[in-house]
Formats: sequence, C-alpha cells, structure tokens
Amino acid sequence: MRLTEAMVFDPKEGFVRRDLSIQDGKIAPEGGEEISLPGCYLIPGLTDLHFHGCVGEDFSDASAPGLQAMADYELSRGITQICPAGMTLGEDTLTRICENAAAHSAKNTGGAELAGLHLEGPFLSMAKKGAQNGAFIHDPDAGMLRRLQKAANGLVKLVTLAPEQPGAEEFIRAARQEGVTVSLGHTTADYDTASAAYKAGARQATHLFNAMPPFTHRAPGVVGAAFDSPEVKVELICDGVHIHPSVVRAVFKLFGADRVILISDSLRATGMPDGRYPFGGQEIEVHGNRATMAGDPNTLAGSVSDLMACLKTAVSFGIPLADAVTAAAVNPAKVLGIYDRLGSLDVGKQANVAVLDERLDLKAVLFHGELVSGSLS
Repeated sequence: MRLTEAMVFDPKEGFVRRDLSIQDGKIAPEGGEEISLPGCYLIPGLTDLHFHGCVGEDFSDASAPGLQAMADYELSRGITQICPAGMTLGEDTLTRICENAAAHSAKNTGGAELAGLHLEGPFLSMAKKGAQNGAFIHDPDAGMLRRLQKAANGLVKLVTLAPEQPGAEEFIRAARQEGVTVSLGHTTADYDTASAAYKAGARQATHLFNAMPPFTHRAPGVVGAAFDSPEVKVELICDGVHIHPSVVRAVFKLFGADRVILISDSLRATGMPDGRYPFGGQEIEVHGNRATMAGDPNTLAGSVSDLMACLKTAVSFGIPLADAVTAAAVNPAKVLGIYDRLGSLDVGKQANVAVLDERLDLKAVLFHGELVSGSLS
C-alpha cells in the first residue's frame, strides 16, 4: 500500500507532502498499490497514557470484557496505544485491576495495544483528592507498588504521587528501580517540595493545573517546579472544559511541544449519552462535554472527550497541528518506552496510522497496516 498526495507528519519537519508506503504491517521505504488521499493528513496513531474509561466501561471495574470494549473503541478513534488509569481504591481492588490488565495483554485479543497502566492513586493528598475516593488514600508505599507491579506482570508504567506525603522521595527511588515513571499530582506541594521530588527522579506532572496549587508569581508550585526541571513532561487535558484556551496556548509556549503530553482523562461516559454514571465507588453526572461529581457541580471528575477529540480541540485553540500530534503521539510513546517502534511514521516502525480529512475529522485508522476503521476511498 502506498498512500499519496497527503501531508505526512514528520517529528522534525512537521508536515511534508510525500508518499507513505506500508508493507507487512510496517512503514516501508517505497512500493505498494497507490491510494490517493488529497487534502488529508497522515499522523501516527495516538497514545493516551491517562484515561479511565469509555463506552460505559471503566478500567477500575477490572472487567475483561470491559477492557476489551475500551480497547476496541479507542482503536476506532485512532488511539492505537492505551495506558489506562486506575483510581484510588483498596489494594485488593487495585490488584484485580492489575491482574486484569496482565491477562488482557497476554491474550492479545485485538483493539488498541495495551502499552501499560497508570496508577492514579492511592498515593495522593486528601486535600487535593478531587474526584478520588478519600477512604482509600494511602501514604507512599514502595512495597505496595512492587506487589501491584508483580500482579500487572510489569505493566505499571506510571504512578501519580503527592510528594508532600511521608516517604515520597524513597518511593520515587523505588519506582525508578521498577521502571515506573512518577508523576506529581493531586498534591498540595509547594515549589520547593515539588522541585525536590523532581531532583529525586519524578519526571512528569499529572493533568497540569488540575488538583494542584495554582501557578502564581510568588508561589509557582508544581507548575513552576516542572518548568525549571527540563527533563520533566506535563500532562494537559484539552477537552475545552478543564483548561482555558489561553492557558493551553501558554503551556505550549512555556514548556515547548516536546514537553507537553495531551491526555483525555476520559471517563466511562465518553461515547455515551448524558446522565449519571458510577466512578470509583462514587457517582458522576454528565451534561454535554462536562462531567462533575453528582451533587457537586463545581468538582470536575474527568472528561468525556477521547484523545483524538482533544487533539482537534487543541488545534482549534491555536496549537499548530504538528505540535498537537507531537504531544499526543510522540511524547507519550517516549514516556512509555515504545517510541522505538511506535509514535511516528518513520520507516521500520509499526504502521499504526490515523488519516484525518481537511477538517481534521477522523477518516480512517490503520493498525499494523490493516484498515480497521473508516475508509480510504
């Protein structure tokens, strides 16, 4: 297969007009039957490293059919790699979640590739728990992390941490030994505390601005500490609800596209009608593109936009398409350690490709070089 007349994403040059050849499930130097796609954009399949659910299912349910339904839906939306996030729950429940992920990965039954899992809790601050269940908040516990990593068969790739909690720096060092990236979030940490955590080895910030102290001129907090730590990347929810368009633009200017990771933080209500839905032992209420805790319209509970929709929203806010793709495809793949085979359209990499039309609507999805959604005609 040779896709022609489209603009192809290149990590260094942005978008260039060139052919994209696919053979044996991988990006090839040349050849194949020509398929013309004038006016379209070819981008690598996206990687969402922070979302909770979609189509009525939640990762924390530890349901095999549920995780499969999530993987199938995400793939249909051009999100070809997923790293779903658990909630603040008891260790027994978290163990079942990890075991379910490991079993799903071993079976390889289709849908988006499970590239890891994200423990968004229980090592959080009670004061900044947001929509998390405070009954299960736990001080940083390296032993628990190791047990959960064993249950997940090594799939734990990210853990969110409030660095002001007792034992946080020791936890960070233990996580690094387990191959787990520590992300600061759901925290009251000031600049000095967050900076110390980044010096100890934390490398990310969980949904920047949300569930952390504000970024102010005398108290820059986690945001300032992340900016002053060049090796740190920051997650950004770009659903049009969590972050004002001006702040989205400012973050890309402040950090640069190479340090921003677009995430959806999507809930089980994504792809579903308005209404009430269970969430981590609690309940949320969804109206349009806004999800809040039931009975508390001021507490956001996550988003109901998938990552492809978030990418399009970022562009509508003035972010160049190439920068948005870098933040939604390249950077998360690097964090998860899969960029050697995924996350760009370089020759030799797996042919996971999303085809966007001139309006940036999803036209088709290729997975391992095979058309799995939409049409190329």
